[in-house]
Amino acid sequence: MRVAYFDCFHGAAGDMLLAALLDAGLALADLETVLAGLDLTGYTLRHERVTSHGVTGSRCHCTVAAEQPPRHWAQIRALLAAAPLPGPSRAWALGTFERLARVEALIHGVPVEQVHFHEVGAVDSIVDTVGVCVGLALLGIEQVYASALPLGRGWVATQHGPLPVPAPATLALLAEVRAPTLPAPPASDGELVTPTAAALLATLATFRQPPMTLAQVGYGFGQKTFPRLNGLRVWLGATTTESDQRTAASSDAHHHTDAPTESHEALVEVRCNLDDATGELVAYVIEQLLVAGALDAWAVPLVMKKGRPAVQLACLVRPEQTSAFAAHLLRETPTLGVRWSPVERLGAARDWVAAMTPWGAVRVKRKLLGGVVANMAPEYEDCAALARAHGLPLAHVYAAALRGAEQE
Repeated sequence: MRVAYFDCFHGAAGDMLLAALLDAGLALADLETVLAGLDLTGYTLRHERVTSHGVTGSRCHCTVAAEQPPRHWAQIRALLAAAPLPGPSRAWALGTFERLARVEALIHGVPVEQVHFHEVGAVDSIVDTVGVCVGLALLGIEQVYASALPLGRGWVATQHGPLPVPAPATLALLAEVRAPTLPAPPASDGELVTPTAAALLATLATFRQPPMTLAQVGYGFGQKTFPRLNGLRVWLGATTTESDQRTAASSDAHHHTDAPTESHEALVEVRCNLDDATGELVAYVIEQLLVAGALDAWAVPLVMKKGRPAVQLACLVRPEQTSAFAAHLLRETPTLGVRWSPVERLGAARDWVAAMTPWGAVRVKRKLLGGVVANMAPEYEDCAALARAHGLPLAHVYAAALRGAEQE
């Protein structure tokens, strides 16, 4: 599987993410050809190679010829729906703007459909957001990862006046996915993570560093000058399971297989038995395991010696993660011992589509067997957010998402 890891050592912005992809081999001409299908005019995209703090990388400039009005979420949704975008990039872009619209609606106390995108609805921000999604698709990326994000401090100027850094939208977006954050580096006052970057990474990325075979590195620099290198880098490569290496060997930076295939993986199940842990503790540790990068985590009831009711707490991890997760269970639970054993997993192929409902877009995961859709599952967080925002039963949103996915 081809993966991208964004190493955000000094934060992230939309133009920095896009610049890093261009630096890693994305062809500007290919990107411009796709973006020309958007109903957007009056802008010029420019890519330049620069050196900062002794490191050579890329900077991306989107120059807008004339001021344009802010756009509603419905206008951006229609813009994306009408454009011929490649692969999963439409679903990624719709998911990014949908997530941002939900957050803005909560912050400003307005319905989602009435949200005005100011800074993020500007042409340059639309180009950055869609450009990142399209760039990942053109590079054949199937899974995105990101590092912890250092957050700035101070104040930032917005259409609503000065706001504290991190901006409210940035914090809300990162909190929604429990993204790991770091304090600002020394002498780094100002905004380090923008709402555009937060929305993209919250939608696209898993926040951990994956085991991978590294093929290419690209540096993307920001527009501001800091005492430290103001940029991020993207690592492109393939995950290191045997089946994924075979898949990656038949791909290059501008080509990927037409349909995902089943994967066979060697994994490890790490587990412990607990007869003296509360339900709250078990739930807390399961959440921690998932945030730390476990592929799955669960608890099942059992009966231990002397008839004691208990639970077995377990997680599924990659072999190189075994020791770290065993230590985590020892540290966070009352258990005196942790066991593990190798397991084999045959994983069905899957992809994502953006399903339109009367209340907004929902990401839907499709299970594929032999290239045929065998099952579909709407993303819970997307459905729950729409249900809460519109006062709807969750089941109604699920049903509408499935209908939309079938039409898609």
